[in-house]
This record gives sequence, structure tokens and C-alpha cells, in this order.
Amino acid sequence: MDYNSKLCLLGTFDTIGSRAVPIVHPQCALALRVCFRNADEGDHQMTIRMVDASGKDLMQPLQANVDIRLPEGADFITRNMILNFQPLRFETGGTYSFEVAFNGETKASVPLRVVVVEGDQQGA
Repeated sequence: MDYNSKLCLLGTFDTIGSRAVPIVHPQCALALRVCFRNADEGDHQMTIRMVDASGKDLMQPLQANVDIRLPEGADFITRNMILNFQPLRFETGGTYSFEVAFNGETKASVPLRVVVVEGDQQGA
């Protein structure tokens, strides 16, 4: 949640587990805090992709035009971006990631582990 330009996170995770596939996670959010500097001023194309370990897209990439303007005298600005996804469907376990790119250049990769759990894991 963005509260007065403060990014507040509750219930963060990097792993989803299930006993069977496909795994359907009802909803989650990708929270980003992006810092822009003077050299970043101008129009940019931001793309967010969700990919599997081989780089294959799992959903339609999200694209947005971002116009960066810094206030006079500022060295940088930050922007909070919160994207909600519902539902997420995974056909297999593995490592997935959200790839964040500006103008075609990947700037961040947020990993997500999807685990298929076998048997009783309580004693492990």
C-alpha cells in the first residue's frame, strides 16, 4: 500500500507451495519502489513481464508510458508502483520472475519460487 508516499508492505512472500499442479494462487501484488535521477528525465516505455526459468512469458506483458520530470533542484525522485495480479496460474513448479524493464533494458528481476510439495512435510 502507498501511504503518503511511504511503501507499506504486509504479507510478503517469495514462495508459493501446493500439493498438486496446476497451482492457482488467488491474488498477489508486485510492489516496486523506483528511483529516477536527473539523467532519467523524459519519456520512457516501462514493461513488466512474468517469465519462467527459460524466459518464456506466462502472461501478456504489461506496458506503460512513463514521463519523468524532476522538481527543480531535486537530484532524484522515487515512485511507488503496486500491481495486483489475480489469479496466478502455474502449470509446474519452478523458478519464475517478474522482469521490470525501461526502454527494453531490464532494470530489476523479482524471483518467485513455485514448489510442488509431496507427502507430509510437517516433520521436515
